Amino acid sequence: MPVTRGKKPTGSAGSKIPKLNATKNENQDEGPQVKRSSSPPNGAPKKRPAFIDITNAVGQCLSDYRPNSDGSFRTAHKVQICLPGRKKEAVKKQVKKPSAASVSAKNQANLQKSSSVSSEEALPEKEKTDAEEEKEEEVQKDEAAPVEELVAAAPSAAREVPAHLQRQKIPEEFDIDSENSEDCYMCPEYAKDIFDYLKKREEKFVLCNYMPKQPSLNAEMRAILIDWLVEVQENFELYHETLYLAVKMADHYLSKTPVHREMLQLVGSTAMLIASKFEERSPPCVDDFLYICDDAYKREELISMEANILQALSFDINIPIPYRFLRRYAKCVSAGMDTLTLARYYCEMSLMEMELVPERGSLLASACLLMALVTKDLGGWSPILQFHSGYQTSDLAPVVRKLYEMLLAPPDDKLRAIRNKYSHKVFFEVASLPLVNADILEKALSQ
Repeated sequence: MPVTRGKKPTGSAGSKIPKLNATKNENQDEGPQVKRSSSPPNGAPKKRPAFIDITNAVGQCLSDYRPNSDGSFRTAHKVQICLPGRKKEAVKKQVKKPSAASVSAKNQANLQKSSSVSSEEALPEKEKTDAEEEKEEEVQKDEAAPVEELVAAAPSAAREVPAHLQRQKIPEEFDIDSENSEDCYMCPEYAKDIFDYLKKREEKFVLCNYMPKQPSLNAEMRAILIDWLVEVQENFELYHETLYLAVKMADHYLSKTPVHREMLQLVGSTAMLIASKFEERSPPCVDDFLYICDDAYKREELISMEANILQALSFDINIPIPYRFLRRYAKCVSAGMDTLTLARYYCEMSLMEMELVPERGSLLASACLLMALVTKDLGGWSPILQFHSGYQTSDLAPVVRKLYEMLLAPPDDKLRAIRNKYSHKVFFEVASLPLVNADILEKALSQ
């Protein structure tokens, strides 16, 4: 179900982006949020079942058998069944099988024997000499040798794995995935390889400060847009991954295409629509995003912007986001939910900071987790975190200092969505926690 339509509140005066707060309801802070239904709108076709019809396999097999005139059955097709356990036996039989020359020689000998029995005038068969028999055995061995070598070499070749496909050896003290060996959804066999791959992909999506290329925009307008996207994510009850991916896609599009300030909200809402299609099980529809923009844009404009964003990103929208790395690194130290939520608060606040846009997601997630660990007095950047993240404390220090300065600055009354969100009991009210002392933080960074 789309967001409940009612009285559409107008945007706040002086806002740089038209009607960014159109999603707020009068009773939003008091009443519970309405969850969207996954049922299709009126007139929409019903979804097909997830599984196709299963054919009658037994009847299909029986149809291959046709009755004879006397009522017995005969097979229409010759079927060869190869059992796995008998494969080696077949190879062995092939090795012992004599050559064609020896078979013809034996057949000729048998014919001579039979003719000698049937005919009294037939001459007795000439006995082979020892030298001829040895020569025949050598020929048979030479013909069977390639097959024997192939059989002997097959298992060793199957065991050899190329170097780039060999599993990474993880020290026992750094193994955090073996405990999930029974859970196939956690991918314990190659979880480390997945995050190493995501970290390599970050090189492809490194951004810079693109605001000088945007004559109509500034960093404050971008912060207002992201603050509004956080409200959209809450109202639609979307995943946090959807929010992070939408911000990333919007930044990549803005770094390549100049956008007028009146179209900035359209860029943000369209990026959220694409991210919802990528991350959500039941993403909001186009009409939902047109509604939250207070119908400031037409349907054709949103669909056209969707095509422009995808083409600007070359349809490669699997961008590594810091939220995924944060959960992985928090698992390394078995961080509690309150500590992880505090790190998430720092990470979500960093989305609005233009100075942190060029930072890689894995590095930003590591810095946020380190700040949360120091704030909770849970130690610093341990060896297990260094192993899985690939970062030393010296690599994180510059980013941690930027985060600390950002959080130390007085809050802006226009940008309250993230602080209000993390002031709720569901998020352990981490936004109201005091910042760690600067001396304690510097001591942790110097280790």
